[in-house]
Amino acid sequence: MPSTPVPSPTSPTSPTPPAPHRAVTAARVGAVLAVASLVLLALVAARWGPLISFDRSVADDLHRWAVADPGFTHANRILTDWVWDPTTMRILTAVVVVFVWFKGARLLAFWAALTCAVGAGLSQGLKAAVGRERPRWPDPVDSAHYASFPSGHAMTAAVTLGMMLWLLRKYGVAGLLWQAALVVAVVSVLGVGFTRIWLGVHWSSDVLGGWLFGACLVALSVATYEGRALSRWR
Repeated sequence: MPSTPVPSPTSPTSPTPPAPHRAVTAARVGAVLAVASLVLLALVAARWGPLISFDRSVADDLHRWAVADPGFTHANRILTDWVWDPTTMRILTAVVVVFVWFKGARLLAFWAALTCAVGAGLSQGLKAAVGRERPRWPDPVDSAHYASFPSGHAMTAAVTLGMMLWLLRKYGVAGLLWQAALVVAVVSVLGVGFTRIWLGVHWSSDVLGGWLFGACLVALSVATYEGRALSRWR
């Protein structure tokens, strides 16, 4: 009686085995991003003049255009409130985590969920610590609450979609599907940042901070997981 073939570790039905270069590369990228994140954090906390002036200049220009173009502004509100909203990102995370869990990669599923949860906590912690005020307008086109730095939308998108791309790579996704996923992720991360500035609810450095801290967390998470998984694999 023929035996049932067992999927190999590199089969699309299971994550690829750990590779030493993956952990090392992710750690190096994470270190660079950590330095950049901390430098920006220090400049924002110190209210560095050139940065504050740049933020104000960008905010003033975009707000003027947002008021003058209500149709485009409404489209940005839909994108930021529904398509790229943190709640949407958390739903995406939950769906993918459940899928990976039932595929048998429970540690991987747990790690992805944990990373996204840490990202949410880090975002709120930084907001509370920095306490930066949001832009204020006599004629606002949107509203938001709580502290401004970093942008929670930008950071949540960076963490969520960064982890999703990593998971796709772990499952051997390549070719046109990988390229499509990469384009969607990049457009979404950049797009949500733009909407937050266009709608006048964040400074440009808030969005940059969200991107940097989010990407840093993903890189360090990947480095930690790959290093741990590598030792277990051996």
